[in-house]
Amino acid sequence: MTNYVTSYIISLMELFKRAGKMAMGTRVRFLSEQIGQDAAEIYRVYENDIQPKWFPVFYVLSNEEQNTVTSIAEAIGHSHASVSKILTEMSKAGLVLEKTDSQDRRRTKITLSKKGKDLSEKIERQYADVNEAIEQISAQATNNLWAAIEEWEYLLGQKSLLSRVLEIKKRRESMDVKIVAYQPKYKEAFYKLNEEWISKYFTMEKPDRDALENPESYILKKGGSIFVALLNGEPVGVCALIKREDLGCYELAKMAVSPKAQGKSIGFLLGQAIVEKAREMGEQRLFLESNTILKPAIRLYEKLGFVKVVGPPTPYDRCNIQMELKL
Repeated sequence: MTNYVTSYIISLMELFKRAGKMAMGTRVRFLSEQIGQDAAEIYRVYENDIQPKWFPVFYVLSNEEQNTVTSIAEAIGHSHASVSKILTEMSKAGLVLEKTDSQDRRRTKITLSKKGKDLSEKIERQYADVNEAIEQISAQATNNLWAAIEEWEYLLGQKSLLSRVLEIKKRRESMDVKIVAYQPKYKEAFYKLNEEWISKYFTMEKPDRDALENPESYILKKGGSIFVALLNGEPVGVCALIKREDLGCYELAKMAVSPKAQGKSIGFLLGQAIVEKAREMGEQRLFLESNTILKPAIRLYEKLGFVKVVGPPTPYDRCNIQMELKL
């Protein structure tokens, strides 16, 4: 059996070497299981009738006279349901008592039973020995695992591993996107991409059709621009820079991204292209109109630097917010 376990551990170590940081979760879980197995055996050796998973709850109750399920859950970072389950198991083992709060009968107060209090005194010797053993390991190790865990917990608390991976995925996929100037061959895409999102949330209006059916005369010949986002050569996003004579500036408008291409920063790349074009033209500000139900779009505009303003009457029934960017 010992040879099998040794062989298993060696195989795992080889896997970790080959997989590298991709095996982070598996490696941390393996280390946790190793320590957990030892912890269970340590409780048995010291004849302390407690399961390792009970320790956080037991420790809180050992250091405070009484508690509630909610306060324990907050103290140890567990869910209410998880703490309730542990308390049920500890209650069956005779370690805790539950009683209704005399001042608020909706609350249940949790305390250690006499058996639990006796155990909390007896277990101090185990605590001291375990602490000394960990100090020995720390002294022999090149890196301080305890400090590293604290640091990782802090950093992951600021931004999870999932969030970081998704950001990198988005950045990598956005590198496959190419922003190009409008050509007549993109006329159909310009119309269909805009029609798709407008029809999903609102109704196509006359100003929409004027611009989408005649982009050359309505936008380009008046001094505007249109940019198209290509993904593997396919148009998946569009955005226009439209001259507004009534405002004395240009408007960022007709931005649309295909649902199948969302999550690749295409809207942001199109917006950046529009802003940069306006700067090249020497414009002082950019204007746009939108609707607050389009929360991702509003966040995108804010990321580009737009702020809410009160502008002139809008030709669109769907518009309930106007924004401006100082260039």
